[in-house]
Amino acid sequence: MPKGSTFDNDILGLIFNATAIANIADNAASSPLTNLYMSLHTANPGAGGNQTTSEAAYTSYARVAVARTTGGWSAPSGGSTSPVANIDFPAATGGSETETYAMVGTVSGSGTGKNLYSGTVTPNIVVSNGVTPRLTTASTVTES
Repeated sequence: MPKGSTFDNDILGLIFNATAIANIADNAASSPLTNLYMSLHTANPGAGGNQTTSEAAYTSYARVAVARTTGGWSAPSGGSTSPVANIDFPAATGGSETETYAMVGTVSGSGTGKNLYSGTVTPNIVVSNGVTPRLTTASTVTES
């Protein structure tokens, strides 16, 4: 059974903007996440994957924190949200690989973290020495 389009936006608002869903869910945990962490992947991490599954490994790679606010993510509309600013990953200082997927997760650093959302990066990002991988504000996360 599909969710209603208003509820799609509510779920995205709760996850990406820390906005409560009246009478259903709130952000009142003792220490709620203040950031979500974007990661890049060389293959599909799949629904069962975590933030380390096929994660980028070029030299100097690190996950990027994005605030769980409307300053980090747009207010959901039409069942999707986008980053408010480009998400720039550290420039490669060595290695080469192609990033084909991106993930929104819960852990910074190298921990496993939860796969909240993942999807293809189009066009793929070919990384080599000196390249700064970027996800633009045209990137979307869609609730389905």
